[in-house]
Amino acid sequence: MADRLVVIVLFDQVDLLDVTGPPEVFSLLQREMTEPTGYQVVLAAESLDPVTTSAGVRILPDVTFGELSGRRIDTVVVPGAVETDEHRRVRALADPDVVGAVRVLADGARRVASVCVGAHVLAAAGLLDGKRATTHWSTAHQLAAEYPAIEVDADPIYIRDANVWTGAGLTACLDLTLALVADDFGDELALRVARQLVMYLKRPSGQSQFSVSLEPVSTTRRIDELRHYITSRIGSPLTVADLAEHAHVSERQLTRIFRAELGMTPAAYLEAARVEVARHRLETSDDTLQRIAAACGFNTVDTLARAFRRKLDTTPAEYRNRFRIG
Repeated sequence: MADRLVVIVLFDQVDLLDVTGPPEVFSLLQREMTEPTGYQVVLAAESLDPVTTSAGVRILPDVTFGELSGRRIDTVVVPGAVETDEHRRVRALADPDVVGAVRVLADGARRVASVCVGAHVLAAAGLLDGKRATTHWSTAHQLAAEYPAIEVDADPIYIRDANVWTGAGLTACLDLTLALVADDFGDELALRVARQLVMYLKRPSGQSQFSVSLEPVSTTRRIDELRHYITSRIGSPLTVADLAEHAHVSERQLTRIFRAELGMTPAAYLEAARVEVARHRLETSDDTLQRIAAACGFNTVDTLARAFRRKLDTTPAEYRNRFRIG
């Protein structure tokens, strides 16, 4: 089997897990095969000097970008890097020199994949124009604003559009790499690698990276307290009026606060929180849909189904069939 040269791009302040996750998947595949996988993973950077990651761990590149000139590359993997301002707001970085190197490496490669905010590097290189792509949820708005030619979808854990793959945040690099393995060697081997990684399942690309429990912390203590209040009473028949009364504000004022802090209305957040709990029960329990609907405050299966259709574009039964653990 011909070598499958996998080039992982390195640069200062790169996210460490973005770099180390994919090689681990490719390496574990060899344990499951009697024949060589053909994968040859190299870490490439501008020079052979140590690269300091965002975690402070230093990594030694194997080759320089220039040394790869003329070599046949199978897969280019592009990690990401971010900076955080004084308000803890995250912004993805795309160094022009790295962007230029990626553009050259991608030319002629069989496929290109970004992990986490590495999608911003692909975007700056022009590799995502006219394509559908994802990235870490925290920088999706930035990606969409800076590159209107890209159809940004912040929900899936990875997306494939032709020969370009984009992955969501951090640990989703494992799901993305498992998908690359499945593309090369089939689902069965990819699932066996997932078991080696002690992953409960190899998540399909359509599974959402969204979780209301992972939404950014509000700068308003009152909203944070209300979110905890909603979570603790998720099965109760809460209304916007109930929330406003609990917060000692009018419904109109509560709506203004939610829109400003979370970008959604109180009713939309309440529904999203109920869907989140229902998703978990569908994935991990054998409870009937009637029991789940009641436990999550939907009361009826029809109400649960309508919420799933709005939020996830699927039905509770279809979701369970696809994402059931165990």
